[in-house]
Amino acid sequence: MRSGKGEGLWLAAAFVIAAVVALPLGALLWTAAQGSDGLWSHLAAHVLPQATLNTLLLLAGVAAVAVPLGTVCAWLVTAYEFPGRRVFGWALLLPLAVPTYIVAFAYLDLSHPLGPLQTALRAMLGYDSPRDFRLPDLRSLPACIVLLGLVLYPYVYLCVRAMFAVQAASLVEAARSLGVGGVALFVRVALPLARPAIAVGAALVLLETLNDIGASEFLGVKTLTVAVYTTWVSRSDLPGAAQIALAMLAMVMLALALERHGRRRQRYAAVGRPRPLAVQRLHGGRALLATAACALPVLLGFVAPAAHLAVEAAARLRGDGISPQLWASAGNTLRIAALATATTLAAALVLVWATRLANARRRGTAAAAALRVGSLGYALPGTVLAIALLIAAAGADRALGMLSDAAPLLMGSLSLLVLACTVRFLAIATGGLEAGMARIPSSLDQAARGLGAGPSASLLRVHLPLLRPALAAAAMLVFVDAMKELPVTLMLRPLNVDTLATWLYAEAARGTYEEGAVAALLIVLAGLPAVLLLAMSGFGGGERTVVAPASVAMPGPASEHVSARAPERTFPR
Repeated sequence: MRSGKGEGLWLAAAFVIAAVVALPLGALLWTAAQGSDGLWSHLAAHVLPQATLNTLLLLAGVAAVAVPLGTVCAWLVTAYEFPGRRVFGWALLLPLAVPTYIVAFAYLDLSHPLGPLQTALRAMLGYDSPRDFRLPDLRSLPACIVLLGLVLYPYVYLCVRAMFAVQAASLVEAARSLGVGGVALFVRVALPLARPAIAVGAALVLLETLNDIGASEFLGVKTLTVAVYTTWVSRSDLPGAAQIALAMLAMVMLALALERHGRRRQRYAAVGRPRPLAVQRLHGGRALLATAACALPVLLGFVAPAAHLAVEAAARLRGDGISPQLWASAGNTLRIAALATATTLAAALVLVWATRLANARRRGTAAAAALRVGSLGYALPGTVLAIALLIAAAGADRALGMLSDAAPLLMGSLSLLVLACTVRFLAIATGGLEAGMARIPSSLDQAARGLGAGPSASLLRVHLPLLRPALAAAAMLVFVDAMKELPVTLMLRPLNVDTLATWLYAEAARGTYEEGAVAALLIVLAGLPAVLLLAMSGFGGGERTVVAPASVAMPGPASEHVSARAPERTFPR
């Protein structure tokens, strides 16, 4: 009886967490329905058409860059042996350590008329002044598409390489024995097999593109994400921002629904026992071409911006050093990321443990629903989530003020920012902990119950020690993502509180790149451990495989038919 009561408490806690995630969306819908005080007609006539067109073009363009790039690189390092293959197996993940807004920041500085790139070109061509020779301005939609594609292609690479590594082995080798090779083998056999993995990777790329605000604004592309931010900050029009946010959310849902509809009649299954694909050695020009194809995205997506940031940061440190304000921003970043990591892991543990308890009793439907709702935050662009939480927090503060005449507790507070990061990254933690929990045999649960341990005691004394690797990996991923997060932090941070991301955003807006380079480099260095952990867990040796990633955090996951194993990058379910 006591065990049943304990399980009920865990399930109730899971429902509370799911309600906290879902409540801001309800508030968003309610506020959007209130109208926008006459500004909606202006937004509809002058803001939304161009912002929607730019957003659609940006999404299509980034997908057109990232999907072929990630797919081709995954096929090359999986199917062929060429110089540098083992290094590229993990190096192709390095752009994940560089947020999109930092790549845009670095390339804007690199390509400035007085920057190192154009200065070197003028010296080579014999020109003395930018008035005599200068490259076209980087601030454009095509440049934004290319830069975002160079940063986001690893999402496609991760998913597709995992599929190629084991799922395609038998069929690819059968095709080779029938004389099919080269491009025909890739197009006719490997590519159709990889379609589910491509869909998962492309969906993640699109979600990250929608979430971007820094790169788009730095490069002069007015997207819906930028429109939400400017409508709230510049026009102080919260209902108008909510309406634009709902338009973005509708785009997310439509994209995922179209992807699911496109493969509604397709099924994928493993053929035989999964095993690694036998590689073929390339020689001569083909080997050099494969090396160049894999080296180019690493050089442009990681090495060039990271090297430039390191040079600029070193010059800044040799000159004026780091300002006290930047040190304060670094401290704020660490504090917010640590708090967000702690609350996210705690909430994820409640959701995952409640689901396991319910499944053991064969009553897991409600707990699974709570887990899925709790993972919705990752599918929401940061600006949409921030506006939703602003509305919910304002309503909560009004209610508390009516009851006790208290000052606002949530609006403009650090707790609201931590809550936003928790909702945003909860899916990452639940994915990692669920994968770790799945490795613990159910016989241990039965043994603990037989010895009189209740649900809480079983979790603390049996499961938590076994979950330490999964907890550590999830903590690292959440911590790094919280440090890099820009849209949520930009909109919800308390007054006079800066993080490294917002500091960099402000420096780029002012055009002062020297101090921003230090903040950007610190963010990149913070992201490297998580990427290296990911590389070692799945692709460090070139052949190991681990648990398949979960799918996008929306009903109808894009990877439900993927039976290949994949690296443990804990994408949302």
